[in-house]
Amino acid sequence: MTPLFRVGLVAGGVAGLLVSACQQADTTSTTTAPTTAADSTQSSSTSMPTSSKFGKTPDGTEVQLYTLTNAHGLKATITTYGGTLTSLLVPDKNGKLGDVVLGFDDLGGYTSATYLREGPYFGALIGRYGNRIKQGKFTLNGQTYQVPVNNGPNSLHGGTKGFDKVVWQATPGTSAAGQTLTLRYASAAGEQGYPGALQVQVVYTLTAEDGLRLDYTATTNQPTVLNLTNHSYFNLNLGQAPTILDHELTLLAERFTAVDATLIPTGALPSVAGTPMDFRQPHRIGERIEQVAGGYDHNWVLADAMRSTPALAARVYEPTSGRTMAVYTDQPGVQFYAGNFLKGTLTGKGGVTYQQHGGFCLETQHFPDSPNQPTFPSTVLKPGETFHSTTEYRFGVRN
Repeated sequence: MTPLFRVGLVAGGVAGLLVSACQQADTTSTTTAPTTAADSTQSSSTSMPTSSKFGKTPDGTEVQLYTLTNAHGLKATITTYGGTLTSLLVPDKNGKLGDVVLGFDDLGGYTSATYLREGPYFGALIGRYGNRIKQGKFTLNGQTYQVPVNNGPNSLHGGTKGFDKVVWQATPGTSAAGQTLTLRYASAAGEQGYPGALQVQVVYTLTAEDGLRLDYTATTNQPTVLNLTNHSYFNLNLGQAPTILDHELTLLAERFTAVDATLIPTGALPSVAGTPMDFRQPHRIGERIEQVAGGYDHNWVLADAMRSTPALAARVYEPTSGRTMAVYTDQPGVQFYAGNFLKGTLTGKGGVTYQQHGGFCLETQHFPDSPNQPTFPSTVLKPGETFHSTTEYRFGVRN
């Protein structure tokens, strides 16, 4: 693979991505792929999302909370602060709704000193560059750029004030697929050291098929690097099971990116075969986690380049609740993180304390440190190109 394979960078203006049938079926919940990304202004019989005040940032900016629902009672709440998914109610095998993502009841939880110091990024949109960049440096068109170092010697998730800490402009709507929330943010040239003025749009859709879909779009006026994702922590039995170690995970990946002690890729893409990284068949998350230094926080290779349509990447099953989750994406990688750095110092919704391994993340993405790894799929976005990507989390039950 070479930097020329920028499959997701399409010339022209912002356009919807037509998603065809998934290449692989998810036998635990559904056999269909994410539906076509629809215009959020399209008329539909679906009622509009509702909104309420969520508080003010320390500088006095008002923050809103939007609630999306579907006919099956699923409910997603999203705040304009960080474009953060604050709650997601889905039914268990008995039809009882329960929240399956970590988060807080009010804005204060996301702006507290403890939260900002620990930086778990609960439910937030991540950019400009999700995951790590070695020493916060990269070279583009012969010029070296320095972005903030905020994770040991490296830059993580866009720097000290990434997209997770800004207030997005929101437009609620509906589409043929379900209720939508369109979030927009204009990232100025030089923000956090990144080149180019970047226009970003993320559309959340709560679908009639019990999926939460995210459609990402971005354009730039100067060559830049880009890696957008969502950092939701899932626990499919949240409030009942304090950890996710008994969740069963399947990852449809044959390779992963080997990393050094600071979690920066070495460039090697070893096979998962015969290692605790092999989730091609279902395994309990806690079954082999002690064999991995520091626990799971690695990128799995789904493809050698960005795919033209979303395909099944992962499945999760929680046996007590019976809940299942399938992840579809067109991204070439997914970061599986098992909540290793949660310390039990954060108390979230309903008074639940989030302890180590209290939630897991499946962050669809390009690979970590790609700007410094020429053999990885390229993350360069140029003027005149439009980046578009789709990820969907689809929920179901198994009796």
